[in-house]
Amino acid sequence: MWRPPERIKHPLPATRWPTAEEAARARLFQPIDIGPVRAEQRTWVPAMVPWRATEDGFVTDAVVAWYRRFAQGEPGVLVVEATGIRDVPSGPLLRIGHDRFVPGLRRLVDAVREASGGRTRLFIQIIDFLRVRRRPPRDRYFAEFLDVTDRHRAALGLAGAPDAAVRAALAALDDDRLRDVLSAREWEDLQYGYRERVWDVHLPHIRALPQVLPDRFAAAAERAFAAGFDGVELHYAHAYTMASFLSALNTRDDGYGTTRDGRLRLPREVLERVRARVGAGRCVGVRLLGDEIVDGGSRVDDAAYFSVELARAGADYISVSVGGKFEDAAQPKVGWAVYPYTGRSGYECMPTVYSDARGPFGRNRPYAARIRAALRAAGLATPVVAAGGIGTFELAEAVLQRGDADIVAAARATLADPDWFRKTRLGRGDEVRRCHYTNYCEALDQQHKPVTCKLWDRTRLDEPGVMLDPTGRRRLVAPPWSP
Repeated sequence: MWRPPERIKHPLPATRWPTAEEAARARLFQPIDIGPVRAEQRTWVPAMVPWRATEDGFVTDAVVAWYRRFAQGEPGVLVVEATGIRDVPSGPLLRIGHDRFVPGLRRLVDAVREASGGRTRLFIQIIDFLRVRRRPPRDRYFAEFLDVTDRHRAALGLAGAPDAAVRAALAALDDDRLRDVLSAREWEDLQYGYRERVWDVHLPHIRALPQVLPDRFAAAAERAFAAGFDGVELHYAHAYTMASFLSALNTRDDGYGTTRDGRLRLPREVLERVRARVGAGRCVGVRLLGDEIVDGGSRVDDAAYFSVELARAGADYISVSVGGKFEDAAQPKVGWAVYPYTGRSGYECMPTVYSDARGPFGRNRPYAARIRAALRAAGLATPVVAAGGIGTFELAEAVLQRGDADIVAAARATLADPDWFRKTRLGRGDEVRRCHYTNYCEALDQQHKPVTCKLWDRTRLDEPGVMLDPTGRRRLVAPPWSP
């Protein structure tokens, strides 16, 4: 896990919580129109993957309980986790790539409606991702995974040798010699595990993505609205397919890469196909990166340009994140998959209390501000959602009052206390369970374990009806609260 060199431990900032009367006047608790949808507040719970679905992507009781608990805090908008649009194995991650998933998703929608008294708008984030394999044992890599070529034979002086002899010779080399024989990509596959890129156009299924994905996203969006969701968020951020098309690293040579407009082409076509399928009366937004935070990656000027063009193409809002890329991820253990939140880009996505002099609180606000300014300069009123270490009313309200964003999202703060928006609105902010920003939750996510918060997951385990994780040592939702 990457750590900032300075390693300054920042205390949680002292804060003053508003009275109920002050909260009622605050911008944070004013309504906002997001395309055709009106949210009662500018409070937003962004998509978080809790690892509670079945292995084949169905909604479970634990999934419903997770979202019901957030809905009890009555945020303006609650976004359901990244949900796969293609019906492919992806572990305990929700899917929406077939009609058979709709009944479970409808059950989730009904639970949120009931728990929030209809005050929370429910969106779902839909995602595509490419194949990522676990880091293989060295002997298995050479025995099974490496494609032996004449280039390897020539480097080893084994012209005409059978594959088995070449594999054995490679396995016997030390790392220094092996680096000279393997290509950079082969060495990476050995050290990190095989990972597809959107610019691997020598692979037919990768070259075909621009022909396949628009209809897949459109069908998934149609299912989402059939299930009763108020909106759909297209996941164009972090380490996944659509963000990779937008990336400055995208070198595709077929009109879907290399130039800024080429990189934007498929994301815009996906949005246009979704919009054509669901109509103008449905809310469709985009989550993208303000900065990739990797060498050679896209920067905030790219993000501003993409945001303006996507808004013109029909996006009802732009939700801004940063980083979270594979390119700078830490080397995984053998048998583990590379995790895109372990490098500097991952840190910037979820900064902790151990930071540089800038500190972790509101650290990513400038990206949202730059994107919003570009939208307004283009004559567009598209709302912008800001996120990243925003855990107090004072900071959230300042972001809105300065015009840096139109809506404030808080993931870790609402995981620590799903009621923090509600408590603040009711003048009970001194009861908020404040996130410590140690990323205990993110460490669980890295291991694909059910995500919880250290501030409550060992609390009141004997409570009637409490839902526990498979170990029986952690509760899966925060304890209830009532005013």
